[in-house]
Amino acid sequence: MVLGRSFEDMCAQMYYRGKMFGFVHLYNGQEAVSTGFVKCLKPEDYVCSTYRDHVHALSKGVPARAVMSELFGKATGICRGQGGSMHMFSKEHGLLGGFAFIGEGIPVATGAAFKTKYEREVLKNDKADAVTVAFFGDGTCNNGQFFECLNMAALWKLPIIFVVENNLWAIGMSHYRATSVPEIWKKGPAFGMPGIHVDGMDVLKVREVALEAVARARRGDGPTLVECETYRFRGHSLADPDELRKPAEKAHYAARDPIIALKKYLLESGLVDETDLRSIDKKIDEIVEDAVEFADASPLPPRSQLLENVFADPKGFGIGPDGKYRCEDPAFTAGTAQV
Repeated sequence: MVLGRSFEDMCAQMYYRGKMFGFVHLYNGQEAVSTGFVKCLKPEDYVCSTYRDHVHALSKGVPARAVMSELFGKATGICRGQGGSMHMFSKEHGLLGGFAFIGEGIPVATGAAFKTKYEREVLKNDKADAVTVAFFGDGTCNNGQFFECLNMAALWKLPIIFVVENNLWAIGMSHYRATSVPEIWKKGPAFGMPGIHVDGMDVLKVREVALEAVARARRGDGPTLVECETYRFRGHSLADPDELRKPAEKAHYAARDPIIALKKYLLESGLVDETDLRSIDKKIDEIVEDAVEFADASPLPPRSQLLENVFADPKGFGIGPDGKYRCEDPAFTAGTAQV
């Protein structure tokens, strides 16, 4: 959780210094959800994220250097600089993407869960027991993909967990103004799956729920819908002045900071002392500083990379008769803007 918080704080600094471009959505305040769920998974399990995906990537084991470089648009990034903030992806780590539009990741996650079931039941692969976790926000729960995939997952008993990160605001729209039944967890039983509400500011409570949901999915008992009530400490994105939420509401949730709460629990339980906590902070600061230095020193992607991974057919539009990418020819992009 400390890595997630420190990384996002550094992203804010780098964005305002002009090192990052486009929209950057930070995860501050929601760390207990990502940590509580992802740390219950195996390396071969899958995670589908949203546009607020940096910390999900870090939780899944993607190196901080690779995530920061992607945010800088550098060739050493996790997607070679072509994905940016909202499109983190790593086959190696089972991270099936961040998605710019809400609800996009839910069908992808449902498909990944179907893959596991197909491998196990049709291809008779007894080792196929991967669990998929789909993260999305409260605003997504009024979209059609959400309901369609709940139905499909329950019908086929797919090994998937639908995790709603309910931070109470869909950009600038209050959850309570936009949803006829604001208790999202109640939509699980409507489709024949468990629906659970948990305090998303308490990592231990999230972990307890996650362990049961993961075990249920892995043993073949089907999906679970989990609503984690959480809160983002910053605006929707770094371009959002965050003027719509009331100061009293923000102060209420700031007082429930999941990192401070866990530190207090660890100290009161005698599990750590202040020296241990300071050493963690120091270690994380070093990791984040190293990630920034690495990203800043990394090269930009070459122009020849422009049309790679666009066309599946190697003889398609992007390849010339000589077998080289058309964009390698200086005349192909002559006159276009240089970024």
